[in-house]
Amino acid sequence: MANLLDLRRRIRSVKSTRQITKAMKMVSAAKLRRAQERALAARPYAKMITSVLESLTRRVDLFDETTGNLSHPLFITRPEKRVLLIVISGDKGFAGAFNANIFKTAFQFIDGNKDREIDIEAVGRKGRDLMRRHYPEAVYTEQTDESGHTTKLRARKAPVEVTGDHPGMLLKLEASRVNDLAQSIINRYVREEIDAAYIVYNEFKSVISQRLVVEKLLPLLKIGIPQIAGSTEPTEAEREQAAEAALSAGIAIEAVDTAEADEEARKFGTSQVDYIYEQPSEELFAGLIPQYVTSMLYHAMTESVAAEHAARMTAMDAASNNASDMIDSYTLQMNRVRQAAITNEIIEIVSGAAAV
Repeated sequence: MANLLDLRRRIRSVKSTRQITKAMKMVSAAKLRRAQERALAARPYAKMITSVLESLTRRVDLFDETTGNLSHPLFITRPEKRVLLIVISGDKGFAGAFNANIFKTAFQFIDGNKDREIDIEAVGRKGRDLMRRHYPEAVYTEQTDESGHTTKLRARKAPVEVTGDHPGMLLKLEASRVNDLAQSIINRYVREEIDAAYIVYNEFKSVISQRLVVEKLLPLLKIGIPQIAGSTEPTEAEREQAAEAALSAGIAIEAVDTAEADEEARKFGTSQVDYIYEQPSEELFAGLIPQYVTSMLYHAMTESVAAEHAARMTAMDAASNNASDMIDSYTLQMNRVRQAAITNEIIEIVSGAAAV
């Protein structure tokens, strides 16, 4: 059994750890509020782009007469032989099972598509490190023709390869970096380097309403309707734990009601009138589609950032509660050791007095 001095040292150590976890919880709660505001601020833009695109498809002849599909390369469907998987994880740890659940979902997707060639784009430092440990990086070589034009050639060595990583992208989420990534994915799809693109991320509506989602990014099938290929809901115990952490940090557990703002954004450009477009309708549609794909990718990243902060807040709250339980246990044990020492001293004094 530990002596009195050891127990006092353990109590001091656990108290110091509890102070750190409490501070980390409050920091995550503050970052969560900002992440929620950023996600809410981005939704009207995405809704308005969707409304304009839907309006264009209803009013302008943008359909291919032979296939009946929209005449744009991103709407062309092909057999999915080469697939791009975008894994959106966190850049830091101490977030409970947040990153582990994302990796589990990504590996399930890869295991379920062993008959396809899969490229991985890792967004987040944790995803980059894990994917590099499991799969090799893609190797490119440059080839120059007689005219001096240089092209990159790829020699695939494994069915699953990491083609790119973006560490630190979520720490300071910038629309320009997201747009560059989206444009790169679009170019690869148009050049037929990939036949489909999927995103694995944590969809966040509120602290108690979130789920792991596998969403198809490309090809586009219908404007404004997410193509969910799979999802995993949190357990009831996880919901309750997240709710307790949110209430103790002063975070609302219900999703913000944006129905009125969404309805206003949905009306944008959809009035039953004949619009006069400055550019040709085909050119306008072709210019808005990449922005629509960028908004989908930006939405996934903002939701993932908010979900990561919520997971870290919940994990730090649980760590603080566990530290408090350990302090109570060590305090009880220390009192028992001290009581035993006092009892032994009393017995020794009484025995000495009796012997005299």
